[in-house]
Amino acid sequence: MTKSIVTGAAGFIGSHLVETLLKQGQQVIGIDEVNDYYDQNLKRKNIAHLLKHPNFQFIENDIQFVDWHSLLQETDFVYHQAAQAGVRASWGKGFRFYTERNISATQILLEAAKDAKNLKRLVFASTSSIYGDAETLPTHEGICPAPVSPYGITKLAAERLCGLYQKNFGVPFVALRYFTVYGPRQRPDMAFHKFFKAVLEDEAIPVYGDGEQTRDFTFVSDVVAANLAAAAVPEAVGQIFNIGGGSRVVLSEVLKMMEEIVDKPIKRNHIEKAMGDARHTGADISKAQKILGWQPQVLLDEGLTQEWYWVKDLYSV
Repeated sequence: MTKSIVTGAAGFIGSHLVETLLKQGQQVIGIDEVNDYYDQNLKRKNIAHLLKHPNFQFIENDIQFVDWHSLLQETDFVYHQAAQAGVRASWGKGFRFYTERNISATQILLEAAKDAKNLKRLVFASTSSIYGDAETLPTHEGICPAPVSPYGITKLAAERLCGLYQKNFGVPFVALRYFTVYGPRQRPDMAFHKFFKAVLEDEAIPVYGDGEQTRDFTFVSDVVAANLAAAAVPEAVGQIFNIGGGSRVVLSEVLKMMEEIVDKPIKRNHIEKAMGDARHTGADISKAQKILGWQPQVLLDEGLTQEWYWVKDLYSV
């Protein structure tokens, strides 16, 4: 039986990935410290339905302190999703959490991975935040990274560490640069979750800046599919791939789409542009299409509808 480890297993993307791997018949070890960056009850709810699965083992611990050498002995794949997320919270005193959880924790995992004889792939969850305000849109993987947030700096450092361990020790890593992932179980600090919750509470949604910024939105099931492809394709080792939804959308147009989904006007509260937010993001996904055979499947209106029903259910109690 194939054995996989998912870090950040109780999180938004990690929990979906664990669920899919279990459905495929794999043995899965999920690791998550369930920290208080956002409501811990939401994280526990993400994996509550999986805890009784016979092929799932959940380790609630900081990934810096688990026994990686023992865990990796019989492991085929590692999906390293754990990170201290969030651009805006990465300024100031909170920065040390980003260096610990994004850089130090990744280095500890890589140190163990270089001695893991059976490890076939280590898939690292990177981010479009490493590009910053990219001069070229859509942005391809060859563009020189220029992060505009401390968060982006730490994720780029972790990605570069993966490259060093691959070059020097043969760690079979693949990096996936996610572009604004959304869908059911999305973190409460992320835009769509906040927007839909505000609609339920009949409050104005916070819009940073003029609302004309653009994003490449990627549905969570497409991100899961990209992880599985990155683990399976031999040519992926040592490569970095953009994972995006396939089209760049203006935020104000997204809000109009959301109004149609919720069937009511959405009140807006425009506030000052946040430090560290890129003005535009857009993924050139041709490399992932060519090498991974990956293609996003979920259109934005379909994905938003799924998230809306999930948010309604979440706050219906």
